[in-house]
Amino acid sequence: MMKKMSMPTSKTSLVLFLCQIISALDVPLDLSQPPTITQQSPKDYIVDPRENIVIQCEAKGKPPPSFSWTRNGTHFDIDKDAQVTMKPNSGTLVINIMNGGKAEAYEGVYQCTARNERGAAISNNIVIRPSRSPLWTKEKLEPNHVREGDSLVLHCRPPVGLPPPIIFWMDNAFQRLPQSERVSQGLNGDLYFSNVQPEDTREDYICYARFNHTQTIQQKQPISVKVFSMDSLNDTIAANLSDTDIYGAKPVTERQPVLLTPTGSTSTKVELRGNVLLLECIAAGLPTPVIRWIKEGGELPANRTFFENFRKTLKIIDVSEADSGNYKCIARNTLGSAHHVISVTVKAAPYWITAPRNLVLSPGEDGTLICRANGNPKPSISWLANGVPIAIAPEDPSRKVDGDTIIFSHVQERSSAVYQCNASNEYGYLLSNAFVNVLAEPPRILTPANKLYQVIADSPALLDCAYFGSPKPEIEWFKGVKGSILRGNEYVFHDNGTLEIPVAQKNSAGTYTCVARNELGKIQNEVQLEIKDPTMIIKQPEYKVIQRYGQVSFECIIKHDSTLLPTVTWLKDNDELPDDDRFLVGKDNLTIMNVTDKDDGTYTCIVNTTLDSVSASAVLTVVARPNPPFDLELTGQLERSIDLSWIPGDENNSPITNFVIEYEDALHEPGVWHYQTEVPGTQTTVHLKLSPYVNYSFRVIAVNKIGRSQPSEPSEQYLTKSASPDENPANVQGIGSEPDNLVITWEPLKGFQSNGPGLQYKVSWRQKDVDDEWTSVIVANVSKYIVSGTPTFVPYEIKVQALNDLGYAPEPSEVIGHSGEDLPMVAPGNVQVHVINSTLAKVHWDPVPLKTVRGHLQGYKVYYWKVQSLSRRSRRHVEQKILTFRGNKTFGMLPGLEPYSSYKLNVRVVNGKGEGPASPDKVFRTPEGVPSSPSFLKITNPTLDSLTLEWGSPTHPNGVLTSYTLKFQPINNTHELGPLVEIRIPANESSLILKNLNYSTRYKFYFNAQTSVGSGSQITEEAVTIMDEVQPLYPRIRNVTTAAAETYANISWEYEGPDHVNFYVEYGVAGSKEDWKKEIVNGSRSFFVLKGLTPGTAYKVRVGAEGLSGFRSSEDVFETGPAMASRQVDIATQGWFIGLMCAVALLILILLIVCFIRRNKGGKYPVKEKEDAHADPEIQPMKEDDGTFGEYSDAEDHKPLKKGSRTPSDRTVKKEDSDDSLVDYGEGVNGQFNEDGSFIGQYSGKKEKEPAEGNESSEAPSPVNAMNSFV
Repeated sequence: MMKKMSMPTSKTSLVLFLCQIISALDVPLDLSQPPTITQQSPKDYIVDPRENIVIQCEAKGKPPPSFSWTRNGTHFDIDKDAQVTMKPNSGTLVINIMNGGKAEAYEGVYQCTARNERGAAISNNIVIRPSRSPLWTKEKLEPNHVREGDSLVLHCRPPVGLPPPIIFWMDNAFQRLPQSERVSQGLNGDLYFSNVQPEDTREDYICYARFNHTQTIQQKQPISVKVFSMDSLNDTIAANLSDTDIYGAKPVTERQPVLLTPTGSTSTKVELRGNVLLLECIAAGLPTPVIRWIKEGGELPANRTFFENFRKTLKIIDVSEADSGNYKCIARNTLGSAHHVISVTVKAAPYWITAPRNLVLSPGEDGTLICRANGNPKPSISWLANGVPIAIAPEDPSRKVDGDTIIFSHVQERSSAVYQCNASNEYGYLLSNAFVNVLAEPPRILTPANKLYQVIADSPALLDCAYFGSPKPEIEWFKGVKGSILRGNEYVFHDNGTLEIPVAQKNSAGTYTCVARNELGKIQNEVQLEIKDPTMIIKQPEYKVIQRYGQVSFECIIKHDSTLLPTVTWLKDNDELPDDDRFLVGKDNLTIMNVTDKDDGTYTCIVNTTLDSVSASAVLTVVARPNPPFDLELTGQLERSIDLSWIPGDENNSPITNFVIEYEDALHEPGVWHYQTEVPGTQTTVHLKLSPYVNYSFRVIAVNKIGRSQPSEPSEQYLTKSASPDENPANVQGIGSEPDNLVITWEPLKGFQSNGPGLQYKVSWRQKDVDDEWTSVIVANVSKYIVSGTPTFVPYEIKVQALNDLGYAPEPSEVIGHSGEDLPMVAPGNVQVHVINSTLAKVHWDPVPLKTVRGHLQGYKVYYWKVQSLSRRSRRHVEQKILTFRGNKTFGMLPGLEPYSSYKLNVRVVNGKGEGPASPDKVFRTPEGVPSSPSFLKITNPTLDSLTLEWGSPTHPNGVLTSYTLKFQPINNTHELGPLVEIRIPANESSLILKNLNYSTRYKFYFNAQTSVGSGSQITEEAVTIMDEVQPLYPRIRNVTTAAAETYANISWEYEGPDHVNFYVEYGVAGSKEDWKKEIVNGSRSFFVLKGLTPGTAYKVRVGAEGLSGFRSSEDVFETGPAMASRQVDIATQGWFIGLMCAVALLILILLIVCFIRRNKGGKYPVKEKEDAHADPEIQPMKEDDGTFGEYSDAEDHKPLKKGSRTPSDRTVKKEDSDDSLVDYGEGVNGQFNEDGSFIGQYSGKKEKEPAEGNESSEAPSPVNAMNSFV
């Protein structure tokens, strides 16, 4: 069975390759080999004193090794200690503490030895120490009394624990104390105040120490801090402090920085290579100092430098010797600076350059073990053999020690041993085991046979050939069963036997053979390689911006190898999607419903197969209206201005464009917010101008592209001082409401414009152009004052001034007003009318003197009306018409007059009060005009060559009619017009017979009337002469009948009218308001099958003819049959029915032959009685003289059609026309039709065929009627 191996990506392949290199050094466990330590406890092992101590030591070897321990350098006999056991087949010790043992009794240095016949391996020295979490020593803590602005240090001094505890400060409510640039915790756990403020006063500053190993927290006694401000110091400090303290108290003053830690100007720091370097500077000062760090003579290392604790701590990770040097911290505020230099030296515990590696040699081979390490200071190298210093170990002539190297020459089996290299300096040591194993083994391949490798095209392929042998075998690769050895640049051959194809193509697939050989033998192994198409994302998710509560979708459409099964996983911010029903994962997409702010982030589509993985990401940005600003603060309060500042709320991923500031006047309009100003979105402060005597509150609204935020919480209130008004009322006017008064109005000042209490107005007026003194009156806060007893319409100078309890506003400007108006006194004179044409006249008048207007001249009004029409000499009441001409105009146009009429007019002047008297009526006449069209034109009595025309006179003759003009011309079938004929008709005529026309011809007529001015508009009509003297028959569709089945219905009808008409059928559900459905009938058939109907439904139907507008039949209603449970058997397809019908047809044929014979002999036969019994009233009765059927004719005479006969489209009788209709063979529900229209029901003889003209016989009578004739 072929085993399957996947190679997902180049990274995975590299990891696999490295693993193969390591595994190639391993000796198979079925071969003899010295011990190898595989697992051991850490060198510094801190244990929980409440739990059992487990000291690990695991090893492998052949034969399996035995284990022993030393403690503090001497043999540790575990058999003598009942609390100590060793795990079976292991060297791991378990010290039972939970059953009475004490962890302190087992402190010490432990070392494990694993031994078999080929050597001994040893572990590191494992130092066992139980963790400690001692209690705080009891101490009496005095309250800290501090002056505002001074610095303060609260000492923690935690107990010494193992390992050291984690320190943090909290209050009695177990809430962490807030820290800032001013207050922060140092690396030693103390709490530093750069300067204290009154809000620092509290009695529960508590230092906590958390010991992680024992999972315990120790608490220090609470520390009390009392901060005295200078305002209250003289009143309260005397009871607590000495006289010296009291008299030494000074006001709070700013101070330049002083370093609290470290002290002095310089200090030193030693750190080990690879550790984290932490440097700290905390300074006192007011204002709070800011810390900055520099490295003298160099730059702080990029990507490894971090600032913590408000930049008071410099953190450099993974330090090296290059990080040694002088680091300076600088504390600065507005008054100065202080600095401290820390000299950093980076030392190094030993670290490997080349660790010794296991040697597998065959007898007689040579080899070396190399042990190279570095450190600061330089470590010393020492060797051990099987755990014993090599100097006192048994001699081996094949080895030679040369410093950090052991050289082996011509080794033998007894040379097998485990060697230990120890590199140590004052900061630590390294210990490494490496064995020398002397074996003679033929090659063996450790990779399973026929292993299957699958890789993605254009990726590296690594084919494994793990091997072992001593001496070391040589490896060769072949492709195919009989392929040649692989060589060349397209392949890479690794020392561990792996064959690498850097870029595998489709043609790289196949069977590969690995051959391993040494002097003791040869072996080979085959592996298989398959190349797969890469997985691709052909439609990647795209960046999306969505508003809150919207819906968004990300697409992820993939293409993959058909033999691989992909799985698609969606991540949000590199983590699983939230467990939320709003996230809908489809086959090719991710949809998020009702998007919220927390959905903002990066969404990644990951497609995994067993061989490869691809991903694509897109960012979702959720935008919304900004959050409201907060923390509004008022500063810089002045009488007429103030500064407002705020903190912006979250902009919700859409930048804030501007802030709108609104204010409320709680004194005058509480609860009403007014617009004040707005500032750009980058600004968070604004200088506001204020009005006196306003109790201001402010709020701020943030605006972005999505919309406006909710208003912020209102600011504190600010009441401005009162002052005299700054402005006067606006829109001052003086307009009289009566002829003897003057009404002065103004817009009152708004509440905040009053500037103080007691708002009033001083109203002043005097007559213009008259040497009068000002008359003044002070009124309350109103908007109107009426001055009585004024002359009519006289100009006045007016002014209104605001005042309050603190004084007057500035002197107001004057405005001109007028006292009240009265009606004009005189009418316009010299009114003249100039008639321009029959519908337009111009009127002139002289203006009235302005003094007589007694008000503001608004214009003139012209009243005019029609007295009578000169053509009819009849009088009737006509409503007056009015035209207004604005301003001081002296003429105007009167449009829309009626021709040949008599009019009157007068003119009146208009002011603000109303109209003056009318001028004397002026009479004028309009001349004749052209008449309107005749009221009607009818064409009657068409004959072969004549038509009769009748008309009505024009509704508006507009003068004296002189004549009528008739024009007409023929129209052919293609609607082309023939020659035009014109006839003049006297005005007193109302009808005319046109003769000598062409028969069966359509004519178009144009008819109008004339006056002496000219011709009026014309009226048109069309008419047709007939072809014969037969009375013409207009088109009609009648007798619409239906035969309905379950899902279809057969519609039939009768038509009378022109030939070659295309019919259509319209239908719909009865009682429904839906539009009619329309079906076109092919040809000129008089039946149609409606299909696709709903069973058991009532339908309405009607038939129409194309091209004949509005020409339709009356509606008919029918109902389809109910739906059947199963399809009924069609009787027409049954054999017995077909046979019966054939027999009936034969019998009918015989009967018809007999009928014709008897008819030709002139005799009578019983059919007549049957016909009389079933006679249709529309059918011509039989002739009594010869007893023959009425519809047959023996001679070829041309008899006219009976009543109800049909006429062709030209309304003349034509011969040899067929009159077939399905209606004649079946009506109502008695007759049924198949869907193709074929008749399948019972025969019905309701009505016979209508007779045809000439010697053509009609269709044969109904077979049933024929059969009834002989019954």
